[in-house]
Amino acid sequence: MTVNRSEAEEKRYLEEVVSKLHQSLQNLESKISSTRDEIIESKRYVWTNTAELDPVERAANRMEISLTIDHGEKAVLKLNRIQKLIAAPYFGRVDFVADEQTEAETYYIGVHPFTMEGSQKNVIYDWRSPVASMFYDYQTGKARYSSPQGVVEGEIGLKRQYRIKQSIMEYMIESSMNINDDVLQKELSLTSDEKMKNIVATIQKEQNVIIRDEHSHEMIIQGVAGSGKTSVALHRVAFLLYRYKETLTSQNILIISPNKVFSDYISNVLPELGEENIAEISFDDIAAGELAGLCHGQTFYQQVSELGTSTDVCLIERIEYKASVDFIYELDHFIEYIQENYFQPVDIVLDEVKIDQAEIWNAYRVSGNLPIKLRLEKTALKITGNTKDIHGDKLTAKTATKIRTLIKKMFKTQNLLLLYTDFYNYIGKPEWFKLKKTKTLEFADVFPMVYLKIRLEGSKSYEAVKHLLVDEMQDYTPIQYAVLSRLFKCKKTILGDSNQSVNPYSSSSLQVIRKVFPSAHTVELLRSYRSTMEIIDFAQKINRNSKLIPLERSGPSPKIFRAEEADSELNQINALIRGFLESEHRTLGIVCKTQDQAERMYHELCGGYKDFFLLDYSSDKFHEGIIVTSAPMAKGLEFDRVLIPFTDASNYKTEMDRSLLYIACTRAMHVLTITYFGEVSPLLPPGYEEV
Repeated sequence: MTVNRSEAEEKRYLEEVVSKLHQSLQNLESKISSTRDEIIESKRYVWTNTAELDPVERAANRMEISLTIDHGEKAVLKLNRIQKLIAAPYFGRVDFVADEQTEAETYYIGVHPFTMEGSQKNVIYDWRSPVASMFYDYQTGKARYSSPQGVVEGEIGLKRQYRIKQSIMEYMIESSMNINDDVLQKELSLTSDEKMKNIVATIQKEQNVIIRDEHSHEMIIQGVAGSGKTSVALHRVAFLLYRYKETLTSQNILIISPNKVFSDYISNVLPELGEENIAEISFDDIAAGELAGLCHGQTFYQQVSELGTSTDVCLIERIEYKASVDFIYELDHFIEYIQENYFQPVDIVLDEVKIDQAEIWNAYRVSGNLPIKLRLEKTALKITGNTKDIHGDKLTAKTATKIRTLIKKMFKTQNLLLLYTDFYNYIGKPEWFKLKKTKTLEFADVFPMVYLKIRLEGSKSYEAVKHLLVDEMQDYTPIQYAVLSRLFKCKKTILGDSNQSVNPYSSSSLQVIRKVFPSAHTVELLRSYRSTMEIIDFAQKINRNSKLIPLERSGPSPKIFRAEEADSELNQINALIRGFLESEHRTLGIVCKTQDQAERMYHELCGGYKDFFLLDYSSDKFHEGIIVTSAPMAKGLEFDRVLIPFTDASNYKTEMDRSLLYIACTRAMHVLTITYFGEVSPLLPPGYEEV
């Protein structure tokens, strides 16, 4: 029997559910209040009677207080979830009759589960639960889901989608197909928020497959601009935390993030899904930790900034060479070479001790495939452990220490900078290693140096990390992935878009990354949800991706405004900002090519507007309002409107500029405007100029 057939019945049922949630909220508030009182009273008792309590009693009281606090904290978490559910209890419904049953079960699906106290029946099912997978994967008709008892097969008789806001049902859609395009259109036409939001109500079938994948040790997601790949990856994390709650916590997950602004932008997603935020780190952080005390290195963004203005062809050649898979092979060959040729044993002759070089060499040879430093230590320990003095006695501690020191010195050098310099002599290209200044590496040399250090000395332990999330995969080179493979032995989700590289001279495609992780499961997300068809068509004319499939959502055509001089362009930009302020939109991104240009633009305009912000490499927050930034910093973000200034022929001309222009265009959800003075960039498509 189908319950709540009509929209009126659905609205009455929603009122019932909200009433139950309010009742549960009151019960929790009462429980939290009494728990607070209990903790205060217990602490007062211990404090007052400390002198009379023996150690066992004090320990028991402390344990009891700790358990009470733990129960109270869990109640607070549950209260927070109930408060969120009151605003929007659920977003979907599936009526499913299993093959062995005669009547359908009705499942209402929300961000969090809800069961009335004292009842075993779910009022709302978690979006990650097995039965909820049917909402994402099937139309009405035959369906199945995997339960702890096995696969359950049957038939979906009804699917509905809802938008509920502040406990009020705004609309209800009968959805015989997968997540209805009408719902997507309604959701995507909304203005952007200050932070990325969860997408549980609009997860698509192909996204759901990625989210619920439990088995891939490495998953690589190639997603076009606006395909929701970052959001899907975060929902995948939330699913894994739900699925393996007994063995996996948010402390076991780490995200490699491009910058702190991006980390802040995505920081709402997991808490909205009822999970704690996960720790984040950047590749620059990893490098700084590994090379501390040894040398310094240029950062990735410093390299991008340099390339934006540099005409040094040799610099580009060095970057391209060190971003190849062959470069890893050559570095590995060099490491094998020095392991065999840089260890030069000699006889050790001390008072009452003589050790033949052949014995030392044999101990080194059988010490296994360890990092060089550890191999030398093992060799030295093996020799000192097996050696006796001329009287047949064990070595004294002083003599053993002296022998170990002598054996370690038999390796030509353990100085990493010298070894790295030797590498370029070994491959016959000494000119390809250039320091920026004393003990400061070009960025292209930073991770080869980290890799060499790991192979020489071993690596830190990241055993606590059980799942690694790597975003913006296209901006990392094969040698960076080789470093990751040695630092993190855990499962990995790697995602990005090869069309959105801010440095095409060192970008990595899905195919290249697979050479480092040959067993990885690879998936592609080809449908773009962020931008209107008009904006996507414009961006495609700059940097075509033949696989991209736009969602059919229309908006105004992008516009290009030409100015006669710099002051006129600035006046046009001010006029466009005023148009934004008069609109219903909430975010305007003014996306420049470089950070220097962004800073100049910010200082030109910042006196005239409130809610006006500069995003640079030191920023750690994403704000609502007018945001001035560069294309590299804007990557991963989205804005209601985007304005791209200074698009003249002298500013946008190279293949790197093409990538940056494409990134800037694809940040726009609803409106895209471009300005320039002088001669227009040849990278821009014709036919969009406003007279």
